[in-house]
Amino acid sequence: MAASEMLGAEMVIKALVDQGVEVVFGYPGGAVLPIYDALFKQNRLRHILVRHEQGAVHAAEGYARSTGKVGAVLVTSGPGATNAVTGLTDALMDSVPLVCLTGQVPTHLIGNDAFQEADTTGITRPCTKHNYLVKDVNELAHTMHEAFYVARTGRPGPVVVDLPKDVLMATGTYREPDEQAHRRYQPQTKPDPARIAAAAELIVNARKPILYGGGGLINSGPKACKLFVELVQLTGFPCTLTLMGLGALPASDPRFLGLVGMHGTYEANLAMHDCDVMINVGARFDDRVTGKVSAFSPGSKKVHIDIDPSSINKNIRVDVPVIGDAAAALEALLAQLRARRFKPDKAHLAKWWKEIDGWKARQSLRYEKSDTVIKPQYAIERLYALTRGSKPVYITTEVGQHQMWAAQLFKFDAPMHWMTSGGLGTMGYGLPAALGVQVAHPEALVIDIAGEASILMNIQEMSTIAQYSLPVKAFIINNQYMGMVRQWQELMHGARYSESYTAALPDFVKLAEAFGAKGLRATKPEEVDDVITAMLAHDGAVIADIAVDPTENCFPMIPSGAAHNEILLGPKDKAAAPASEEGMVLV
Repeated sequence: MAASEMLGAEMVIKALVDQGVEVVFGYPGGAVLPIYDALFKQNRLRHILVRHEQGAVHAAEGYARSTGKVGAVLVTSGPGATNAVTGLTDALMDSVPLVCLTGQVPTHLIGNDAFQEADTTGITRPCTKHNYLVKDVNELAHTMHEAFYVARTGRPGPVVVDLPKDVLMATGTYREPDEQAHRRYQPQTKPDPARIAAAAELIVNARKPILYGGGGLINSGPKACKLFVELVQLTGFPCTLTLMGLGALPASDPRFLGLVGMHGTYEANLAMHDCDVMINVGARFDDRVTGKVSAFSPGSKKVHIDIDPSSINKNIRVDVPVIGDAAAALEALLAQLRARRFKPDKAHLAKWWKEIDGWKARQSLRYEKSDTVIKPQYAIERLYALTRGSKPVYITTEVGQHQMWAAQLFKFDAPMHWMTSGGLGTMGYGLPAALGVQVAHPEALVIDIAGEASILMNIQEMSTIAQYSLPVKAFIINNQYMGMVRQWQELMHGARYSESYTAALPDFVKLAEAFGAKGLRATKPEEVDDVITAMLAHDGAVIADIAVDPTENCFPMIPSGAAHNEILLGPKDKAAAPASEEGMVLV
């Protein structure tokens, strides 16, 4: 293993290069100036100067989720680090591999309330997979390499490396990466064969089965998604996916029931409620999916495949826990089924599909069409239709009603083309995430399906988009409200719209022009196609402001604290505020 002498700041750059990093998203400040000086002296790393540290982390998330690589972030001490906390928490919740380098005051000033000092490791301990404070320059290289190893190994997540300025300016010994050196963290990736056999036994005897895939399939990589598709094809079982799992199975597959959970389809939720065997691969049984825990799929035997042992039996008790990487577990499960010469029970499966087809006939994503006002669902349907057959399409979203409509109506036939904030529900995620995706895929079509309230939280990143001539498209579903907040107020709080209406919005067309982008607007249904066509034809950044019906609500919807079979299909269905919030949290 080669060793050489260099400054700490030079070690940081060298470690990033040796870890395969090509792009760093960051914002300079006093504590990290030595790193920026070292960055200036080389040409192997590209730096993207964002306008806010939260934007840097979300951009790195978009880059990571669309490539499968570890995203890299560089911010300064104090407010630079604290501004990154929202993005780090978002990455932790959604299992996104990141390494965030934070500046820190010199070691002799730590604890003295020095200028721009913050207890970064203390602050970020609950919102990172792991974090480090480097106090010895000779430990810096090992720490950097271990940070990347931890971020990408096992259940992925964000890692912070806090770097005091004097460590960056000291001279020490740099050593190249050595995977064998990180023995402290060795997560289980290969499943227990006995558990795989038990899971196969349940599949063989299933009468009303469902396959339930989550973001862990995407995180495991293309092989896991390919094997999941093989499992669906071999069994013929109905399949549903979580918000973070969209694309793991092609949406065009006839066995795909659509999104599951609070705003999932009627058929996906009823199938999950009534199934007798549930095979969960890479989903964590989060509250947006389970609803009322005591009433969650009450008659089923449950298999849970997950690489994170802490996720097993945390929210839902399961019958067959399988700890391991999704790809390894699926490979073993398929081998077990083929060894048994498994063939699905056609009679029972046909009867189950007939029941599911009855639920499908309810057309739960149907909405009332209009010739006078743009329905948000119509706008997204037309966006999907008009982007078919073009260059590769990557979609990011902000958070709210538009996010759920996008998940319901935009169809993904491949993994890693859908970037959204799932666990944390971070408004302001979509635009910087789109920036990061576009940096990773410069020739692709990258669209942020946004809400007018959410996009304003990080609208300053339009300046970054302008600086690097990134052709990001922002497609704003503008209903003038914090739409999901308004919907909950209408359904759960007697239509008391407390502070959910935005009384002063910018002219998004002029705002686009101020940032050097093209601004477009549609106010009538007949204008939607023309605006989308013009947006797609423009070779630079675009903000398309789509003025939609401000009263439209997002259905289906499982009310907070309700079970899957208490799903609401439209405005005529009534939701009663639950007596208890078991398994759910009001927003």
